[in-house]
Amino acid sequence: MTRTTELRRAGADDADDIASIVRAIGAENTGLPGDWDKTRVSEWISRLGDQGMLAVATDGSIPVAFGALDYNTMEPDTATLGVWVLPDHRRRGLATDLAELLIEFAREKGYRRVRGRLPDGNEPALSFLSSIGAMVPLRNPNMSFELPL
Repeated sequence: MTRTTELRRAGADDADDIASIVRAIGAENTGLPGDWDKTRVSEWISRLGDQGMLAVATDGSIPVAFGALDYNTMEPDTATLGVWVLPDHRRRGLATDLAELLIEFAREKGYRRVRGRLPDGNEPALSFLSSIGAMVPLRNPNMSFELPL
């Protein structure tokens, strides 16, 4: 059986699947606590409204990754990007595909800066975000990317 990967904006129906991804990688240094549940993710989706976005990647019907473009009302021109992928599905381009989808959303919403969500000491995340940082101004010359300090 051939599986196909689908990326799409996450809705309320995806909350339990996203929570299961967070729990599955919770022991890693992801910047998210591993005790997420459907209610917490549903609240996140609801809070984002149309100014932010969660996106989910599925392999067939199995949720394997998600990404978030979040915002802070204190910095209305800046969005924060994060991507989380189950270990068995890494190094296949899913994180980059999710980041591209989220960056396109940021461009459409008029964000001027995108910041990477980087947990302390997570070298693979630093490497990934550094590569994404180069992609942001190529996709939109009016947008910049910043790694967190």
